[in-house]
Amino acid sequence: MLRVALSQLTTHFRRFVAIGLAVMLSVAFLSATLMVGASTNASLGASIGEAYRNADLIATSKNGDAFSQAAVDAAASAPAVKDHYAERSTYVTFVAGGGEQQGRLRNTAPSPLEGATLSSGSMPSQPFEAVIDVKTAEHLGITVGSTLELHGGGSVKTAKVTVTGLIQATNDPFSSSAAQLVASESVLDAVQDAGAGYSGLQFVLQPDEDVPAAKEYIAHRMEAAGADAPVLETAQEKVTSTVAMLSAGQDQLTIVLLAFAGVAILVSTLVVANTFSVLVAQRTRELALLRCLGAGRSQIRGSVMLEALVVGCVSSILGVLAAMGLMTGLVAWAKTQPEQAFATLAIPPSAIIAGLVAGTLLTVVAALVPARAATSVAPLAALRPADDATVGNRRGKVRLALGLIALIGGVSLLIFGSTTVSLLVALLGGAVSFVGILLCSSLFIPTVVALAGRLAAPAGVPGKLAAVNATRNPARTSATAAALLIGVTLVSLMMTGAATSRQAFNATLAENYPVDLAAMTAVDSSADPAEAISRIKTLDGVSNAVLLPAVGTLAESTPDGGRTVYSLSSADADSILRDNNIKPGPGTVYLPEDSAGGRATITTAAGTASLDAKVLRTRHVPAFVESSSITAGALPETPGMVWVKLADSVSSEQVQAIQKEIASALGVHERTVSGAAIERVTFNSIIDVLLLVVTGLLGVAVVIALIGVANTLSLSVLERTRENSLLRALGLTKGQLRGMLAIEAVLVAGVAAVLGAGIGVVYGWLGAQAALGGVADVVPAVPWLQLLAVFGVAVVAGLLASVIPAHRAARLSPVEGLATA
Repeated sequence: MLRVALSQLTTHFRRFVAIGLAVMLSVAFLSATLMVGASTNASLGASIGEAYRNADLIATSKNGDAFSQAAVDAAASAPAVKDHYAERSTYVTFVAGGGEQQGRLRNTAPSPLEGATLSSGSMPSQPFEAVIDVKTAEHLGITVGSTLELHGGGSVKTAKVTVTGLIQATNDPFSSSAAQLVASESVLDAVQDAGAGYSGLQFVLQPDEDVPAAKEYIAHRMEAAGADAPVLETAQEKVTSTVAMLSAGQDQLTIVLLAFAGVAILVSTLVVANTFSVLVAQRTRELALLRCLGAGRSQIRGSVMLEALVVGCVSSILGVLAAMGLMTGLVAWAKTQPEQAFATLAIPPSAIIAGLVAGTLLTVVAALVPARAATSVAPLAALRPADDATVGNRRGKVRLALGLIALIGGVSLLIFGSTTVSLLVALLGGAVSFVGILLCSSLFIPTVVALAGRLAAPAGVPGKLAAVNATRNPARTSATAAALLIGVTLVSLMMTGAATSRQAFNATLAENYPVDLAAMTAVDSSADPAEAISRIKTLDGVSNAVLLPAVGTLAESTPDGGRTVYSLSSADADSILRDNNIKPGPGTVYLPEDSAGGRATITTAAGTASLDAKVLRTRHVPAFVESSSITAGALPETPGMVWVKLADSVSSEQVQAIQKEIASALGVHERTVSGAAIERVTFNSIIDVLLLVVTGLLGVAVVIALIGVANTLSLSVLERTRENSLLRALGLTKGQLRGMLAIEAVLVAGVAAVLGAGIGVVYGWLGAQAALGGVADVVPAVPWLQLLAVFGVAVVAGLLASVIPAHRAARLSPVEGLATA
């Protein structure tokens, strides 16, 4: 039987090329998904975790308090610590580029722990030396050798520093909005108040040190030295906890990536099993004949398993290599984009091992099931055609019952997981329900294809035969449709999930950062605010700008007393605010997050007014009212506020240039032009990197689907050689035969594409709800144009998949075809 197996691999290698491609691409999908997880964590480490990426452990205070010198000394003297960095940081102002600027200043770290990357010049080595990020330096005209006077903690806290070098700009979204300065300890001593303490600690541990034990021991020493609730984490744990903090305390990122891995495993199993089942089922008569000649059941199974083992191993190796190539290309392309330069490739051993094991194991298991079915009956019975599963026989009833149980149970789990925001439960429910759909597919897909076949009636005999073929052999039709149904469902799921998730991300960002840029007008400036607004609107990258006059202050008797209240019309709110849920109405004052609700008394130029107070879910806006709520006019000698909305496509460099132009137009210092525009751009860049790799996986999924449908169509045509030859003998022309096969392929592909798109849209929306429902309002977003493109690709793929087998069937003479065993 070994010879038989090797003969099959060499004689019918074209069959195994097709199945090999399906296995290879499925393994590539699985491995690439696991690489996405590692690369995403690495990319987040290069952005959010940039400052501590070189540390083995990071210590921060749970309460946000600074660490004392005693706590630092206690931690640094621990035997497990090889090197340490006690960070001191503060915000400073300095004059450069024609105005006052704001920057974040920290002390230099020992070389093993320094997170800044030098671009030119040298790091500070002498007192009163500093480096500044290259982006700020280019923007403000600062060069190596320039002198800056830093102000911190009041005008008396100053330090004049010499710029000795330029460092690469940070990718950390929490720090990217201010200039980045790194200086010697003497500079921090000059600009910080005495006893300000240390904001955090980083450690390099001794080689082969037990990390959990070191964490516990160092934390204990710091507490004994007076540190309040120190938290020690590894660099990856710190990134994960930061992401969890951004998502309402839930580590949704890890759950989403695990879900992608689960989806990849499910898709790999279904595609490989379906394709290999068709291949082995087509050889049922051949295997039965071998049994008639004396081969035992175990020998038949062993022969098929050996074929599967060879195909699975070779294809899995190629699949892992393809995944590595795909991820390398995607990350390399992302790094060429200025806003995504932090993208980092990571290939964990688990991605390679999982791909090799899963591909080989799935191929063997998928081949074993139909081989066992072929050897479970007597050889002579196996030589006869098997009855298809229908609702009229026992097989069909069992299949329908199992399918309905899986479908109902899976849908219930899916809905429960979505409503309770439990992604793993929803993933399990989606997988079970989809298996139920596949089990029932042979009972409804042929009927649907036959109904769609009425559209082919104008094509004459080929069209009618194509529609009849769909119901005459339901198993064959279902197997052909299942390959494409799996792929289209997955692609539609990911497209809908990505579109819905992106919409939810944007909505969350808009809720937290409703205003891109804001600046106060200068009372003593000669600049006319109206002219300044007109000038700002003409700036490249500015979408709109409005002026909010100061119309009152909250009464001193209220919890937020003394806060200035601004006026904003409903029309201006619609045009300037990112958050569409903020709809200012008369009779209400809108307050930033953490303000007191209830009624608020506002002191205006004409007296007082009592309004309902509504607390928003953002702290990045001042108190404001709808313009008709207070008609007393602007407060004299009180500066107004300008809000600016930027175009979605602006980069962080453009934002800085726009800030400078706004400051010039209003006659104010550039540092007073604040807002969340740079944070928005940076966060969107991170989201773009995540969605970029998902887009790459979509491409792999499409190719898997196309290979699957090509395999099943080709094998089904080979299986019908005698049937097609009989039709030719009865008068069907070569052109009509090609047309019949083409129409049949288009009908099956079209039905599978429509069903798959509908199922995928539902799965994608419920999956996004399960993943993000706890941190954002998830509103279904259906990418209609993308789904239409998928439908077109599916139909064209079905048509192209029929070309080669149809050409082969038409070229074969009727006599030769009828003589085929």
